[in-house]
Amino acid sequence: MDAEAKARKWALWALAGALVILAGTLFVMSFDRGAGLPPPTEASAEPTIEQLQDAVKARPEDGEAWSRLGKALFDRGDFAAAIPALERATILVPGKAGLLSLLGEAHFKVARGTMPPAALEAFRKALAIDPTEPASLYYMAVAKDLTGDHEGAIADWLTLLANTPPGSPWEADLRQTIEQVGKINKIETATRLAKVRQPMPAGEDDGEIVITGGPRSLPFPGPNAQQVQEAARLSPSQQMEMGRGMVASLENKLKADPSNIPGWIMLMRSRMTLKEPEKAKAALAAAIAANPGARARLEAEARALEVP
Repeated sequence: MDAEAKARKWALWALAGALVILAGTLFVMSFDRGAGLPPPTEASAEPTIEQLQDAVKARPEDGEAWSRLGKALFDRGDFAAAIPALERATILVPGKAGLLSLLGEAHFKVARGTMPPAALEAFRKALAIDPTEPASLYYMAVAKDLTGDHEGAIADWLTLLANTPPGSPWEADLRQTIEQVGKINKIETATRLAKVRQPMPAGEDDGEIVITGGPRSLPFPGPNAQQVQEAARLSPSQQMEMGRGMVASLENKLKADPSNIPGWIMLMRSRMTLKEPEKAKAALAAAIAANPGARARLEAEARALEVP
């Protein structure tokens, strides 16, 4: 394989890895939303929204039923409807940091680019229960960034990264957030990222591609060995088609959840990677139209990505 083909394949795998992370999330952080939430009943592993609504009507004091309803509504992108269900759940099932984090994120999603007091309150309550709760730690740093304390936000994200095992679902997005906020605000992050020492999980080499070069060598959560072998058998045109399919999937998710600011940024990045600058420009326009309060950030991110 010549150097150009290798570079193209690595670029595609990097794009694929990033999109795989996003495909399973509703925001930049792919935290385990099941943590701290009551388990589903044996009656149905995946009940419909209507069934969950019937369950809370039949058992209005059942905190587990309210938890499942709130999470299902959140996953569907109906954040406004998820809030009262999650609030009820936190009352009936107290002491669940993951549940409080989900409630805080729902408030943040509804606010579209601002950090409302209700979200901060939920994140603070979650951290009072579990000071290591990653989603709440991330969003508290987001709050700093939104108030102009970019250095404080980056410092907090670096601390979170230092406690994040390599390969964690949110690791790549967390690194990207640190890099992007640093670049936009002219804060050096490459050296600081290189100095971060993360705890190593068991089997840390499984399913990772280590990309070397540049200011650091970092594990990028890429496809597993089987996926790599399958991709290697594809022609360059098939590889590009696979990348476009992933981008199309991301676009569909953004239609369902247009408040996903990092998702729009990832879409712009992906379009530029695929050498589709006009589509990246269209993504920027759509992102601003859906999130006027985040216009400054979106435009700054676009400039960093050299979107026309």
